[in-house]
Amino acid sequence: MTVVRDNPADTAVEPVSSPRHWMLVAATMFAVAWGGNEFTPLLGMYRTDHGFSAVTVDLFLFAYVLGIVPALLLGGPLSDRLGRRPILLPAPVLTIVGSMLLAFGSDSAALLIVGRILCGVALGLGMAVGGSWVKELSTAPWDPAAGAGARRAAMSLTGGFGLGAGVAGVLAQWAPLPSVLSYAVHSAIAVGAAVALWRAPETRAAQPVSERVSLVRDLAIPSASHKRFLFVIAPLAPWVFGTAAAAYAVLPSLMSRNTGGLPLAFSALMCMVGLGAGFAIQALGRKIDTPRNARAVVVSLVFVLAGMVAAVVAASALTVPLALVAAVVLGCGYGMAMVSGLQEIQRIAGPEDLAGLTAVFYSLTYLGFGTPVVMAYLSETFPAVTYPRMFVFGAVAVAGCLALALTKWRSHLPTSEVTADHIGGSVFSPSQESHSLRSDSSV
Repeated sequence: MTVVRDNPADTAVEPVSSPRHWMLVAATMFAVAWGGNEFTPLLGMYRTDHGFSAVTVDLFLFAYVLGIVPALLLGGPLSDRLGRRPILLPAPVLTIVGSMLLAFGSDSAALLIVGRILCGVALGLGMAVGGSWVKELSTAPWDPAAGAGARRAAMSLTGGFGLGAGVAGVLAQWAPLPSVLSYAVHSAIAVGAAVALWRAPETRAAQPVSERVSLVRDLAIPSASHKRFLFVIAPLAPWVFGTAAAAYAVLPSLMSRNTGGLPLAFSALMCMVGLGAGFAIQALGRKIDTPRNARAVVVSLVFVLAGMVAAVVAASALTVPLALVAAVVLGCGYGMAMVSGLQEIQRIAGPEDLAGLTAVFYSLTYLGFGTPVVMAYLSETFPAVTYPRMFVFGAVAVAGCLALALTKWRSHLPTSEVTADHIGGSVFSPSQESHSLRSDSSV
């Protein structure tokens, strides 16, 4: 429960200690992550059963980025102004509406795009606001066993991403109503999450109108122009989900006729393998990171380069074992790139724009989901531009980014480190460094 003082002018929130309050918010993070990734293993179904072209289907995959990016950039500042609850409460509703549009609009490109965008908005709010809320509810005095907020937020998102893809693929492959059932299951989960969220205690009361600065000013991110960000992190960022998209969107599509008649289940397996590898590799990322140079970024790009090479081999041979190996290597590249980028951002950003710079970084990472659209378009338009050749081009581009990172090995290092709550060991933990860090009173 939350106790707010009787004086309306007093915006302080008096916490009531409970070790389980964070679960009420984590349920929504799990649900919106499920909704964000349940579509991925179904790409083949929309091509074969509903007649959409490869370019159109990959555009459906990318569409949810149009919802994620603004929600990431706006969700944090708005929740600082108005409180966590009013900004996050719409998220489970939006993800339910998005899933329903996907379920009943399986033959309509317009409905599928709108559904994907709504699921993206819900996911962006879950990442930007839900992570902050979970972190605060996992910190004293809200939780007597303080300090686990980053890990809790990370696991909530990771579980949703992985299970969403896995369950959707299995249901679409073997259960009835393949275009509907997985979305119905997700909607039921999101309804439960919405009910739980109503019971979650508020951790940040709304700011009095007299104390609010301009929203435009609140959105300013000075450290986005830091040369370390421009020359080291920005070239790395699109490869985060560029490698992920290759692992569980591009390769499963190429493998659809070589999976023993189980293309949807295989696509789900590729999703889970890539995500699992990305999550597992991050312990290494934390160990090799150092504020003295770009070692973690360089190692990340080496993994990404290896992933591109593995994708060349897998796209040429089209065998299940090689595709799974490529998914593992690409997943490792994706996980290493994510965690190393976040660690660099912690050092670059000041306490006033750490959350904003994190949101910018995430926005750049999600551009990688445009990779399948571009590759499908090139393949259909120019027959000589095959997928193996495009992966070779990707490897060359990664090598260029790697050379740039080596050139900037010790260049433009921040003069002082910002040490916030640590990354928490997860690919999916954008919001533990959220806008809640902007104010000393937020935790």
